[in-house]
Amino acid sequence: MYKEEEKQEKDENIEKPVKVKIRLDFKGTSRAGRHIFGGKSQEKNAEDTREQQVAMFRNIPMQGIYIENIDTSGDVFSVYDELAHREIAYAPVVLTISADTLEDVIPFITREEFRKIQIIKPQDLYLTRYEGERLFFNMHQQMQRELNNIRRKYMK
Repeated sequence: MYKEEEKQEKDENIEKPVKVKIRLDFKGTSRAGRHIFGGKSQEKNAEDTREQQVAMFRNIPMQGIYIENIDTSGDVFSVYDELAHREIAYAPVVLTISADTLEDVIPFITREEFRKIQIIKPQDLYLTRYEGERLFFNMHQQMQRELNNIRRKYMK
């Protein structure tokens, strides 16, 4: 009897779609320009990066993911980076996403630009031991991919 209840709970969780809001902040760094007046500002680079990423979100389908809304109304802001000893500009984006499963959200939360997540639906999440193990394993795999991408990007 216990196995049937556990299976029923598991089936109910799998059937529930997940709806989340995710905030990503895209970094803009100033680069020395080739023109007399210099290159683009950090703020402009941040906005350009945000627009490129938004275009990708709109145009590249992802299995198990439906992007309901992309909010780019947030103002570009700057913070002082103590490691780099300079100001760095960020352009925020808030994505409202419906996903088939919680695991489908992992690629968004393992990004370097990830800042915040708000789970809108369902109100309560219940995971069986197996689902929790699978979720953590998939998070680990995605984080390793992101770390490898970062290493390739900065170790050139």
